[in-house]
Amino acid sequence: MDEVEALPERSRRVAKVLDGLGLTGRVRELPASTRTAAEAAEALGCEVGAIANSLVFMADEAPLLVMTSGRHRVDVDLLARRLGKGRIRRAKPEEVRAATGQAIGGVAPVAHPAPVETVVDPALADYPTVWAAGGTPNTVFPLTHTELVEITGGTEVAVG
Repeated sequence: MDEVEALPERSRRVAKVLDGLGLTGRVRELPASTRTAAEAAEALGCEVGAIANSLVFMADEAPLLVMTSGRHRVDVDLLARRLGKGRIRRAKPEEVRAATGQAIGGVAPVAHPAPVETVVDPALADYPTVWAAGGTPNTVFPLTHTELVEITGGTEVAVG
């Protein structure tokens, strides 16, 4: 069995999308949870800021994926002003799953049922490699900030 086939189903979908996009970083499953940026950084031996947190919000009741550095907290009021949105709130778990097909703590930047508006924190450019969730709370993959912007079609906006 190859390494992709050994992954959970949601992570296999992410791996196939990444491969189709030509990314060289591979989805890997870690033995411990990477649900939080701190857990992921510890498991990977990197700075918490190099973790690309995937946070789903509802912006004027439409899903908004915010890929932010693990060293930042999202200021929803500031982000709403910068994006010209009326209101941004954290998505409920069922809204996250409906928008992304994935659970909180494991939301990948790709492989969603339909495109999701995405914002990428420019602070991630401070790191040569960033780590994003691979579709489950125990899977991650490496990429660059530039690749993250490209694969998501995201808008770079300071989030905090």
